[in-house]
Amino acid sequence: MTIGVDLGGTNVRAGLVDNGLIIRQKSKALHQKDSLPATLAQVIELIRPFVESSVSSIGIGVPSVVDIERGIVYNVANIPSWEEVALRAILEKEFDLPVFVNNDVNCFTLGEHQFGMAQGYRSAVGMAIGTGLGSGVVVDNQLYTGSNCGAGEIGLLPYLDKNIESYAAAQFFEAKHGTTALEANQAARLGAKNALKLWDEFGKHFGVAVKAVLYTYDPEVIVLGGSIANAYPFFRTTMFESMADFAYPVTLRRLKIFQSQNENIALLGAAALAQGAEHGAWAVRRYGMG
Repeated sequence: MTIGVDLGGTNVRAGLVDNGLIIRQKSKALHQKDSLPATLAQVIELIRPFVESSVSSIGIGVPSVVDIERGIVYNVANIPSWEEVALRAILEKEFDLPVFVNNDVNCFTLGEHQFGMAQGYRSAVGMAIGTGLGSGVVVDNQLYTGSNCGAGEIGLLPYLDKNIESYAAAQFFEAKHGTTALEANQAARLGAKNALKLWDEFGKHFGVAVKAVLYTYDPEVIVLGGSIANAYPFFRTTMFESMADFAYPVTLRRLKIFQSQNENIALLGAAALAQGAEHGAWAVRRYGMG
């Protein structure tokens, strides 16, 4: 069995996982985020009850750039004290178990590939739509991270006056329209015309993000996750309309786009990261080559 940990900017979750099944799990809110010792202590104490003799390793997903080889995380989103943390070394010393660290969206994508909507596909991209827009990439059944764990950052590509995630994530609603994605989703479910129009506009921008993914990685399947993916039915039509000028129509015909169905998929992906690394599945994990 392995322990999967999903570290967010607000909460951290940990679970005991056996072959893709969560035996038990627990989550807690992070406090004193300006204090590195305090936040590390919270993460360690959350993990500790899951450490037992049957556990072989720990996998953890973190919202940051990660030095995968050394297990160091940098500038973790919404945790200001985590500027440079040797997370693997700290946890391995604490629990005397192998620890594997990767970006949280990479874990989400790996979870979808191993246990979720991307099962059975050799190439997949997971797109997490929330405060920002992050992506993870699987190529030929291997998690592809790039040389600095930065592969898939489609949201940071220049677009209009800023970048793609300014128009294809929560920033679009907050900065451009003075509302939130949650409020727009709730209003759309009630049939509010202004909200539906807002999602139509969002879909046009999000189609640009999908085209960037297709031109860059040409996956068989894209899985949408994050809080904004819950509104996919409201922006799906205009998303595809904005993709109509894509240069390769056959690619669009073959492409599958799914909405994530498992709220624990990133935790499962973190556990799979550890289990796969143990068995050599992600041995060349910086470049996704086998």
